[in-house]
Amino acid sequence: MGKINIGRVLLGGLLAGVIVNIGETVLNVVVAGQAMETALAARNLPPVGGSAIGGFVVITFLLGVLTVWLYAAIRPRFGPGPGTAVIAALVVWFFAYFHQSAAMVLMGILPAKVMVLGTVWGLVEMVVASIAGAWAYKE
Repeated sequence: MGKINIGRVLLGGLLAGVIVNIGETVLNVVVAGQAMETALAARNLPPVGGSAIGGFVVITFLLGVLTVWLYAAIRPRFGPGPGTAVIAALVVWFFAYFHQSAAMVLMGILPAKVMVLGTVWGLVEMVVASIAGAWAYKE
């Protein structure tokens, strides 16, 4: 079992982070922007602003790095390739998207319609980002 190539984890993770950040921008500005603003206003919450967006961008890059690190960690057991990248994406998606979205809906913070859209969107973008990040990873 080889060592994890940290440089390639960072490279692949940054690539994955770019993909997820682009996907999240399209989702939150074009696709669901108005629905999200309406949901926040209905709960007397301000629209998402600059510092929050900056934080989301940084966290998303960290999520990309974590996804590629997980891919590298499970690669010896599951083999290199897209199948293993999808497994890594599903694990990260569950904890970063599904769990968080379910909590928001269960607590009544955001409506299910908005959260389901974001959760399904996140599944697609995580799979694409993980495959791209895995493509960039070499031991």
